[in-house]
Amino acid sequence: MMGSEPFRTFPGTTATEPSPFNASIPDAKLVRLHKLIEASEVGPITYEGLQQDRRYGITREWLSNAKEQWQHFNWYLTFDGPAPHQDIEHDGTVFDVHFLAIFSEAKNTVPALMLHGWPGSFMEFLPILRLLTRKYGSATLPYHVVVPSLPGYAFPSPSPLDEDFRLEDVAQILDTLMVQLGFGDGYAVQGGDIGSKIARLLGSVHPRAKAIHLNFGIMPDPGNIPPSEYNELEKDGLVHAREFGRIGSAHAVEHATKPSTIGLVLSTNPLALLAWIGEKFLDWTDEDPALEIILEAVSLYWLTDCFVTSIYPYRQLFTPGNIGAHENPVWHINKPLGFSWFPKEIAPVLRSWIATTGDLVFLRRHQRGGHFAAIEHPEVLLKDFEDFLGQVWSTS
Repeated sequence: MMGSEPFRTFPGTTATEPSPFNASIPDAKLVRLHKLIEASEVGPITYEGLQQDRRYGITREWLSNAKEQWQHFNWYLTFDGPAPHQDIEHDGTVFDVHFLAIFSEAKNTVPALMLHGWPGSFMEFLPILRLLTRKYGSATLPYHVVVPSLPGYAFPSPSPLDEDFRLEDVAQILDTLMVQLGFGDGYAVQGGDIGSKIARLLGSVHPRAKAIHLNFGIMPDPGNIPPSEYNELEKDGLVHAREFGRIGSAHAVEHATKPSTIGLVLSTNPLALLAWIGEKFLDWTDEDPALEIILEAVSLYWLTDCFVTSIYPYRQLFTPGNIGAHENPVWHINKPLGFSWFPKEIAPVLRSWIATTGDLVFLRRHQRGGHFAAIEHPEVLLKDFEDFLGQVWSTS
């Protein structure tokens, strides 16, 4: 977001002013997508596909209805317009980083980096950005908010073809982005899903990341917390997490162990991609989201060819035998750590568990909400983040 309009003026401390980037999709690609949707057949009726509780996956009925609505879906009503992008040099490679941002004209503002995950995108945070611009004016907004697309997701450069690419690389690129935007004195980070893992890495390794707020923290039992310390909400969450580990995480193993296969398969047909991603939006939320939200996400992935370039983090964190991000002692956060707990998260982590991973100074439990908190309850997640910053930033 650039120019003299409210919230679009870069801070005076910006080291390198980003260039404008028009995040539009060629008409020819949209026409081809609609032709492919129309030509794609929904699979045959099966016993599994008739189960309305979705215990075997999405229903055939849901996919048929989604296909019908997708044929009439208007991408331009979703997102189309200018946004900044920045070239970031990392290990000899220049990465084109796309991001959304709102900037304040006030002094003593808090720079905040907000990070999405899979199968999300920068679009997850559009509701929060809208809430902020309605709540504050550009002269009173207490934050500079930067929402990047992670490398390989949607518009930015994908990961290199000639070397492995890891979360450590992503964290370094995003830290450099914040420095070039003029926030080298420090910034806060908010993250969910894979974004929570990058946020953790930033908080543990990069000194400029001063305060970290998460809404996802999947990890195994640390083994030293007596069950008597669990409350009833946490006990229910633990059952939910165990069930996810038993029957809900097959996608992560596939992404981690055979990323080329699943990437090539889902890049051949948009209806296949809709089934794969749509299932996650349905299963990982407290209440089924509007179909338009799912179609927005899947359309973005298809039109930017990014599914196959977005699943690289799984190789690092979900390959059997590898250590995960949140239980990794090397990535312990010795800084203010905040956490928002939602009961229908895929793996609701216990307070006592997350406290073993950093200096936990803020945790708020909620009665509703799931994995996509920024979409499901943006006002709740925003309030948590604001309250966390209000508590810690002056001393962080």
